Amino acid sequence: MSLSDEMLEMENWAVVGASDKHHTYGYKLYKKLKDYEYNVYPVNPNCDSVDMDATYPSLTDIDGEVDVVNFVVNPRIGIEVLKECIELGIDNIWLQPGTRSQEIHDLAKENDVNVVNSCVLIEL
Repeated sequence: MSLSDEMLEMENWAVVGASDKHHTYGYKLYKKLKDYEYNVYPVNPNCDSVDMDATYPSLTDIDGEVDVVNFVVNPRIGIEVLKECIELGIDNIWLQPGTRSQEIHDLAKENDVNVVNSCVLIEL
């Protein structure tokens, strides 16, 4: 089983960069995961809700379990999100196109964080 398949078996996802703007990938990814009946936490400090679900300002604010963090943010923001994942003991991240950087990959590798470089919309 591939790493992407293993992550897709996990139930609890956070989408960092989730958005209430229907034309954005932050919205499309969040909606697709919900449609596939994942437990999804929308994370965005600049947005109050996505599809009537309250957003969380950061991963730290989520009171439930998070198995995978899906990144839909610029790599400059993503590196800070990865640091938060490491602090919280979240060791599975999914990097959408446009979210990747060598710095993120290096820090993930140094901290034994599993990384998938793919698009959830395609994988599902």
